Amino acid sequence: MTTQHVAPVAPRPSSPGHGAQAPISLTDYRITSGFWADFQRLNRDAIIPHCDESLERVGWVGNFRAAERGTLATERVGRLFTDSELYKTMEAMAWENAREAAPDLVARLAEHADLLARVQAEDGYLNTFYGYDGGPERYSDMEWGHELYCAGHLLQAAVAVMRTDGPEVLVDVARRLADHICDQFGPGRHESLCGHPEIETALVELYRATGERRYLDQAALFVERRGHQILADTMYKGRDYYQDNEPVRTAEVLVGHSVRALYLAAGALDVAVETGDDELFTAVRAQYDRTLERRTYLTGAMGSNHHGETYGDDFELPSERAYAETCASVASVHVAWRLLLATGDARYADVIERTLYNSVVSSPSVDGRSFFYVNALQRRAPGIDPEPGVPSLRRTDGTRAPWFTTSCCPTNIARLMSSLSAYVASVDATGVHLHQYAEGSLETTFGAGRRVRLSVTTSYPHDGAITVCVDETDGGEWDLSLRVPAWSRASTLIVDGEARAVPHGEVTISRAWAVGDEVRLELDVSPRFVHPDPRIDHVRGCVAVERGPLVYAIESVDQPGLDLDLVAIDVAHAPVDSTASVGIDGVTPVTVKGVAHAVSAATWPYGEQAPPASSTATDLTLVPYFRWANRGKSTMRVWTPRVDVLSH
Repeated sequence: MTTQHVAPVAPRPSSPGHGAQAPISLTDYRITSGFWADFQRLNRDAIIPHCDESLERVGWVGNFRAAERGTLATERVGRLFTDSELYKTMEAMAWENAREAAPDLVARLAEHADLLARVQAEDGYLNTFYGYDGGPERYSDMEWGHELYCAGHLLQAAVAVMRTDGPEVLVDVARRLADHICDQFGPGRHESLCGHPEIETALVELYRATGERRYLDQAALFVERRGHQILADTMYKGRDYYQDNEPVRTAEVLVGHSVRALYLAAGALDVAVETGDDELFTAVRAQYDRTLERRTYLTGAMGSNHHGETYGDDFELPSERAYAETCASVASVHVAWRLLLATGDARYADVIERTLYNSVVSSPSVDGRSFFYVNALQRRAPGIDPEPGVPSLRRTDGTRAPWFTTSCCPTNIARLMSSLSAYVASVDATGVHLHQYAEGSLETTFGAGRRVRLSVTTSYPHDGAITVCVDETDGGEWDLSLRVPAWSRASTLIVDGEARAVPHGEVTISRAWAVGDEVRLELDVSPRFVHPDPRIDHVRGCVAVERGPLVYAIESVDQPGLDLDLVAIDVAHAPVDSTASVGIDGVTPVTVKGVAHAVSAATWPYGEQAPPASSTATDLTLVPYFRWANRGKSTMRVWTPRVDVLSH
């Protein structure tokens, strides 16, 4: 029987009912050229098709066809959570079609949706790893089974379809599955939870899209169950691994598996916003803030332990052993976005910018058909090529792979990039907030239906000039707010030909705007040195380089003959833009003064005296970190010892 649906709403990945600011639709902001337009084009032309093709090639879509034939017991392939990768790809297809009509993706989305409908159980259950003759029983492994995790991604794909007027059959499938989950895990039923959070935020978003209160109540129940040691212990830092050692309301920092922790934080924030639970909201915000302060890499990445893909302790941030999973970066963007909308605090927009430019887009190759799962900040040996023709088992080999046995990262990138326009700006009762800078146009409403149309001209992040022109307005007074990034050492706002310095944070211009009015923000994107907190043992005495929002890295390709373990940077000389040709389109290299050391060979790497060494002055060329490993095998480092430290 077909369920009743609410009318489609504006296409946005997250649509909270309350907050200091409201999200725009991804169709409100048309990114037309420049950095993010290039990535959205890559996503449409390469990443999404590659994900879809790979899902077919490795047989993960075929699992659903095997379910239809009743042959899963002998034909199923892949790990237990592979269903989720199809769902995330479907979500990406829905958002991408809303962004720009894509009949081929719509047809493929409908084909997948019809397949899911044909194999869904009568009671709404849907999973290809559990619950069939000869297979494991449903919900027999709540710690590792990922059943609710997979279901959450299906619900999010259905929400994307609801908000983009996609195939109704997928919404029916999702509603039946969500009802099944509420029936199975509601009060007095199966008093458990999923080892991998995800269902929480999906249920809240489904509530927002349908108005069905039981979905929100079930999400809140899952959040409240977390942290009461319902799940079994693990070798990966105990129950912290799946955030089941401490209740969400009393935890002080994000712990355990970083993707799980961030997905839970996003879901808990969604619950708090929709239920008006200030205590829960304050607790999760404090956890994320402390995680930013003590457990986050310069690139915005999170997760410093390979053992369990987990957070380390405070300031445990090794460069070469950074796990920094791409999915954790995507999830961190989701959390920061929710906090930005709820509080209006522009520092969360800074976090989103840092993470997008330096950790999310560092994963795909320039052709969009191979990916990093792990985003280390140092590589001591050249990478190892993945085995051709099969999903890669290895995530830490220093080269991108076309597909992995666990391929959560490519599909996560696909859905984020297709919906990226929704994260660029927001509105409130009095006007418009621009958070991320991309050349294009914004046409949206705010307040009591007031409409405005703006055009943004910029070459950001390559230079720091952003011009905003008012193309349509009703002539009344309203606010235009621009984010001034914390990294900009000198920022100037020009209005009506008058220039004034502005501090970082957010600058707001309130006036009765007229068509043709312009505002220009000039940010200092010149290269600069960045120094670490001295409590980060792994990079004490080192320095990194940033230019605008971009973190830079030294890559061996640009320093032939040098051992990157034996170079140091002279911070007495400021970094400068370089005109060197590095063979990477669309980047500005940076040059720093440094030295290359030569150390005598020894049979034992320790001694009472520092080993004798000779040093040669040299210029070092750096490239944006997100583009490393696109020119063949190489070594790389983001943090480099300072000459004044290494010489003592």
